[in-house]
Amino acid sequence: MPAISAAANEELRLKAKKLRQDVLTMVHQAGSGHPGGALSVLDILVILYYKVMRVDPHNYRDPQRDRLVLSKGHACPALYAVLADKGFFPARHLKTLRRLGSPLQGHPDMHKTPGVEMSTGSLGQGLSVANGMALAARLDKSPRRVYAIMGDGEIQEGQIWEAAMTAAHYCLDNLTAFLDYNGLQIDGWTRDVKTLEPIVEKWRAFGWHTLEVDGHDYASLLEAIRRAQVNKGAPTMIIAHTVKGKGVSFMENQINWHGRAPDAAEYARALKELKN
Repeated sequence: MPAISAAANEELRLKAKKLRQDVLTMVHQAGSGHPGGALSVLDILVILYYKVMRVDPHNYRDPQRDRLVLSKGHACPALYAVLADKGFFPARHLKTLRRLGSPLQGHPDMHKTPGVEMSTGSLGQGLSVANGMALAARLDKSPRRVYAIMGDGEIQEGQIWEAAMTAAHYCLDNLTAFLDYNGLQIDGWTRDVKTLEPIVEKWRAFGWHTLEVDGHDYASLLEAIRRAQVNKGAPTMIIAHTVKGKGVSFMENQINWHGRAPDAAEYARALKELKN
């Protein structure tokens, strides 16, 4: 996997700015949603879908495709923005977020939305599903890889750690997980609600190949994914340090943007920032 050139890095940066605009437009028009976590996780999705994953929007059920489980399902506007841009479904559907009958609900639905691999939103369950996908790939002797993205508040759930033990026990080296470590959850800072530290040591103690990166730096993310792909005998956890509300100054690191839609004035201000 080649390193990212300066030109490619700039292309990804501009792509992410456009996708962040799409996220805010969706949530604003819906009048509800979770912009903070969608904006924090978006760069991870960008590097996966535009530089790493083997997926084809014209053959999205290909048995040999790579899989992505967005365990933190409430961040789905970011995933929808990427899938629409890649051509999995028409971009006009983005305007229907959270509406009755829309294929784009407030949490991903694998039966309604092309490109969504797993219905998620009940936090703590996605890693278990990703384990099953990785085990199935091994049984099929398939080169496909599985990626899972979890929220930091989410990993306070006990099922995450059961799944972590399972992945290590079965040496699922075709599984790469990301922790969207923005430090905030619905009730406040994770350090105040239930501290996660020492987070690197915890995942290593559970038998995972564990890396730490800037979750908004494409070169660092790509290098971590490359290291995960060549690692043998253990699953990889990439702890991605991110900023909740990334890209919009008045949303960054602000808990009130966990689950609130911007009003007209806030939406206009945010778009102005992202277009500059």
